[in-house]
Amino acid sequence: MRRLLVTLACLSAATGLWAQGIPEQLQCEHLTDPLGIDTATPRLSWRMNDPREGARQMAYRLLVGTDSAAVARGEEALWDTGRIASDASLVRYDGPALEPFTRYFWRVTLWGPDDEAADSPVAAFETGMMEIRNWQGCWIGDNHDRDYKPAPYFRKEFEIRRPVASARVYIAVGGLYELSINGQRIGDHRLDPLYTRYDRRNLYVTYDVTRQLRPGMNAVGVVLGNGWYNHQSGAVWDFHNAPWRNRPAFCLDLRITYDDGSQQTVCTDLDWKSSDGPLCFNSIYTSEHYDARLEQRGWDTPGFDDTAWQGVRYRSAPSQCICAQQAVPIRQTREYRAVSLRRLDERTYLYDFGQNMAGVTQLRVAGPEGMQLRLIHAERLREDGHADLSNIDVYFRTFDREDLFQTDVVTLGKDSLEFMARFNYKGFRYVEVVADRPVELTEENLVACFQHSDVRPVGRLRSSEPLIEKLWEASNMSYLSNLMGYPTDCPQREKNGWTGDGHLAIETALYNFDAITVYEKWMADHRDEQQPNGVLPDIIPTSGWGYGTANGLDWTSTIALIPWNLYLFYGDPKPLEECYDNIKRYVDYVDRRSPEGLTSWGRGDWVPVRSQSSLELTSSVYFYVDATILARAAALFGRTQDQRHYEALARKIRTAINDKYLDPAAGLYASGTQTELSVPLQWGVVPDELRGRVADNLARRVAEADYHLDVGVLGAKAILNALSRNGHAETAYRVAVQRTYPSWGWWIVNGATTLLENWNLEATRDISDNHMMFGEIGGWFFKGLGGILPDPEAPGFKHILLEPNFVGPATFEAVHESPYGRIVSKWERRGRRILYHIEIPANSSATLRLPEGIAGEKIIRLDAGIHTLNLRSSK
Repeated sequence: MRRLLVTLACLSAATGLWAQGIPEQLQCEHLTDPLGIDTATPRLSWRMNDPREGARQMAYRLLVGTDSAAVARGEEALWDTGRIASDASLVRYDGPALEPFTRYFWRVTLWGPDDEAADSPVAAFETGMMEIRNWQGCWIGDNHDRDYKPAPYFRKEFEIRRPVASARVYIAVGGLYELSINGQRIGDHRLDPLYTRYDRRNLYVTYDVTRQLRPGMNAVGVVLGNGWYNHQSGAVWDFHNAPWRNRPAFCLDLRITYDDGSQQTVCTDLDWKSSDGPLCFNSIYTSEHYDARLEQRGWDTPGFDDTAWQGVRYRSAPSQCICAQQAVPIRQTREYRAVSLRRLDERTYLYDFGQNMAGVTQLRVAGPEGMQLRLIHAERLREDGHADLSNIDVYFRTFDREDLFQTDVVTLGKDSLEFMARFNYKGFRYVEVVADRPVELTEENLVACFQHSDVRPVGRLRSSEPLIEKLWEASNMSYLSNLMGYPTDCPQREKNGWTGDGHLAIETALYNFDAITVYEKWMADHRDEQQPNGVLPDIIPTSGWGYGTANGLDWTSTIALIPWNLYLFYGDPKPLEECYDNIKRYVDYVDRRSPEGLTSWGRGDWVPVRSQSSLELTSSVYFYVDATILARAAALFGRTQDQRHYEALARKIRTAINDKYLDPAAGLYASGTQTELSVPLQWGVVPDELRGRVADNLARRVAEADYHLDVGVLGAKAILNALSRNGHAETAYRVAVQRTYPSWGWWIVNGATTLLENWNLEATRDISDNHMMFGEIGGWFFKGLGGILPDPEAPGFKHILLEPNFVGPATFEAVHESPYGRIVSKWERRGRRILYHIEIPANSSATLRLPEGIAGEKIIRLDAGIHTLNLRSSK
C-alpha cells in the first residue's frame, strides 16, 4: 500500500491566519451569543481553525468580563483563567457569580505546538432572570374561561423620554404568543415558548428590542394562542384533560436602560387592556379560524383607540419554575411553491407542493367581503383528486363540528387578505382550497412554509448511487418535520413526543444536525415527567397519557440513550450528569421488577414486516444497555460503588439473556428472526467468540429474504449496524439500497419524499407518510460506508474511529462537522484500486481501521490534516 500525505502548508503560510490556529465558532451553552441565559456556570466552547498537519491545541486562556474593549485587549477580566496547559475546547465558567440582566464578553487565546498565541474575536452572552424573584410583572389573562374560542389580544402604551441605551423583553407564557412593539412583530421564532410540562416548568424568551423603541409614546402588543396549554380539540391522547389546562396567560417585563444609566421596567399588571380579534379559534393539533372582518388595524401601535377594550385579571403562574428557553427556536426555514395547481371545479383548487413537510401555508387573496375559504392540508389524495385525510385523522375526536382537522378556515374582509396560521402547524404535501363561492386562484395565492426547530446542518452525503442521497434527504426531511422543540413521531396525526421514535433516530439526528440544545430541553422534560419510583411515560411531554403497561425499556430508555449519545457526539458530560440520578432510578425500578435479569416491559418490535420477535429478548437487551450506560456514567463521575454495582447488574442481565435465548451451537437467538439476531449484535450482548457465527446467520437470513427487511422499529435500528460492524458490509449495503418491497428504497421508488410509518404501502393502520421511527437509514451511511464513529474513550470526535467499508457505489463521501471541525471520509473505486481521501480537524486525531480484503497495514494512526491513501482491494 502506498500512502500519500497532502498538506496545505503553503496555503497556510500564505493565509497567515490559518497558520496561527485561530479559535472560531465560539459558543456559550452551545448557542452563539445567546440572550437571556439562566445557567450559573455556562459552558464555553470553541474550535481551532488550523489545517496544518498535526495541528493541535497545547494551551488556552479564557477571559470573561463586562467591558468588551477590555476583553479584546486582554485586560480587566472578571474571570481570567491564565494560561492552562490543556487541549480542552469545552470549559465551564468558574469565575465570580454572574449577575442577572448582564451582558458578558469573552475571548479565548490558544497556543499550538509552535507556542504562538492566537486570539479569537470577542463573543458575548447575556444573563436573564437567573431567579424567579427577579420578575417584576404579574401573570395576567383576559376574563374568559378555557372553553372560550377567540384568542385574546393585549396591549399597553408607555412613554420614552430619554435616549435608550438598551431594551430587553422577557416573556413567559402559558400557551403560545406573538409579541409586537409599535406595530412590528418581534423576532422570527414560531410556536414560542416550547412545549413543557406546564405545571412543573415554564420557559421564557428574551428579545433585544432596543431598535424597536422610539422617543415619545410606544405600544406593546401580545396575542396569545392555546398551544398544548389549553387544548380545545379532542383526541384519544386526552390533550383536553391536561391537569394544567387553562385559558392562556402571560407575564412580561420590558427592561429599558437609558443612556444616563437609569432604568425603567414596563411590565404586566392591571393597567393592560384586552380584546378579542380576528383569530376566532386556534388549535395546535387541528387548525386556525380567521375572520378578517374583525381586524382592528393599529391595535399594537400608540394612539389606538382602545376605549372598547376590556380590563385584565391576575392569574397564577402555571408553575414555580420559570426558566430561560436555552434551545434553538422553531423557525420557518424554507418556502415551497406549488409544483402543480389543479382546478377541480369553480370553487375548488388542489395545490401540490411536491414535498411532504411540517409547517403552515401562507394565503394571499382578494375577494368579496365575507367570502370563506377552507384550506385542507393532506398527505394523500383520493382517487377523485381531492385531499384525503383518512390516514391521519384517525385519532381526532370531534367536540365541535366547526373544529376541522388540518383545515384552516379564513373569512375575507374589505381588503385583500394575507393569512398564515400563527399557533398551529400541520403535516402535508397537498392543500385543497375550497371557497364558498366561485373564485379564481393561481400558484401565487398560496405558498407552503417549512417549519421546525432551526438546528444547524452538520452532515452531508454524496454518492454516485442516487438512492443514497434520496434516502438521506428523505430521512432529514422527516427528522426536521418532527422536531418542534422536542422530537415527535409525526407532524399531523399525533404530534407526540414518542420516546421510542426519539432514541431510534438519535444517531441520524446527530450525524446530520447540531441538535444538542433541543435534546437538553427534552431531557429536562423527561426529568419533569419521571415518577418518584423511576417510571417514565412513553410520550414526553404528556398531559397524562402514556403511563400504561407498555411504556418500557425499548421506548423509555431515552433517559439513558439520549444523554449518552450527546456525550459521544459532543464530548459534553453535562446532559449525562443532569440525568444520572434519573437513569439510576429508572434502572433500579426495572431491577426491582426483574430480579432474574429478564423483563418483558416494552412495546416490542413495532410495525414489523411479518415476523414477530420475542418481547422479553428485546426489552431485556435494552435493560442491559441502560445498565451499561449507567455503569459508564458512574465511572466518568467517579462514583466507584455505583460503577461496580451496575457493571455487575449488566453482566447479570447479559448472562440471563444468553442463558435463555442463545443457542451457542447454532449461533441463533430465540427463533432467529432478523430482529432477534441483529438486536443482540448491535448492543453487544453476543459473546465475543460467537459474534461471527451469529452475524453469519443474520446475513444468511437476509440473503434468504433476497436482501429484504423483515423487521420492525427495533430491528430497523439494529440490522444494518449488526451486519456492517461484523464483516457483512456488502449485505448491509444491499439491504440499505434495496428498491423492492419491503425496504426503505421501496418508499422512494413510489414517490415518497419523507420516511413512512409502515413498510406496506397498502396497510390500513399505522400509515403516516412522515414518520421518523425507521430513521436509522439516514445515519447508517455515515457509519456503515463512511465509517465515521465517535470514540467513547475520547468523545466528541476528539479521537475519531474511522472504519470505512468500500462497498456499493463507485464514489461516496460522508462529511460531518464535529465539535472540532470537519471530518471527511471520501472514496472512489477504480477497479481494484481505491482512492481514499480523509480530513481530520485540528486538535483531533483518528485511528483508521481498514476492512478485510484491503492490502497492506490494517490499522493506521492519523493526526489532524488532509490525507490521501491509494489502496488496493483483493476483490
